[in-house]
Amino acid sequence: MNDAVDAPSYFAGRKVLVTGGAGMVGSHAVELLVGWGAEVSVPVRRTTRLDNLDAVKGRFRTVEADLFDAAATRAAVQGQQVVLHFAAAKGGGIAHSVGHHGSLFRDNMLGSINVLDAARDASVQRTMVVSSACVYPRDCSCPTPEEEGTRDAPEPTNAGYGWSKRMVEYLAQAYADQYGMNIGIARPYNTYGPRDDFFREYSHVIPGLVKRFLSGDLTVWGSGNQTRSFLYVADSARGVLEMCAHGGARGPYNIGTDEEVSIRELAELIRAALGIGQPVVFDSSKPDGQPRRCCDTRRAREVFGFEARVGIREGLRLAIDWYLAEKKKREAR
Repeated sequence: MNDAVDAPSYFAGRKVLVTGGAGMVGSHAVELLVGWGAEVSVPVRRTTRLDNLDAVKGRFRTVEADLFDAAATRAAVQGQQVVLHFAAAKGGGIAHSVGHHGSLFRDNMLGSINVLDAARDASVQRTMVVSSACVYPRDCSCPTPEEEGTRDAPEPTNAGYGWSKRMVEYLAQAYADQYGMNIGIARPYNTYGPRDDFFREYSHVIPGLVKRFLSGDLTVWGSGNQTRSFLYVADSARGVLEMCAHGGARGPYNIGTDEEVSIRELAELIRAALGIGQPVVFDSSKPDGQPRRCCDTRRAREVFGFEARVGIREGLRLAIDWYLAEKKKREAR
């Protein structure tokens, strides 16, 4: 039965710390929270860019804290009622992931351990751990139920990232059991949209294909038969917040969409959206990664009422429009 609560009412007036709040998903969460009347704090490093938060400038607080520093993390968490842990190691698609398993695992674990310890020490009322669909094994069922998140090993091309997210989930569950913490675990699927990693050397599949196609190279890694459930960024952020507002939801819960899109279909949608005439070429000598990724959305829908609102066609248009406008703005500086 749907036992959803009113997320805006839950967060109104609450002190909320959003790790990764300057990032793609975190910044969308901050915008929602500020609009709902929460007192939002975002831990930042000296090098953190705040461009993603321009729309709410002056309406949230920043606190200097490197999450790899346990003492600084504890100081940032003190006095907070809710901690939303969006911060994660920077991935960048298959090409980046396969060469950085160790550092991705290390960075996710270090930051998450410090955040959970700080939340425990500060007796935070509600903590949300944002995991990933990368926890699932290569041969997972489709649609994939949450129970398969601990079956076999994660997809090998995402091993470092996937294992770290599994271990953070385990730590969160163990801390909840041992210390009585109120922790929720959300598993968002492939998130994309405005503020994605379009301007980094390594990008996830959608920004990577957009940039490559615009450069005149229409080559796509793999057979094109592999599938994904792409989740628009505003839906991803809202899903985590709605789960948090349902104080009894521990999870893990998939945050995703029923849409399953092949990379071949995705490439054609991007090509058409960019108005490019030449055909897409698939390089089957390169790895596909996970063969299929399709989200089982039932549990989140039934327990706290989450449903994605933005489909892939609309979401791609919004993402591409944002990228082209942002690119033009940066080039004019």
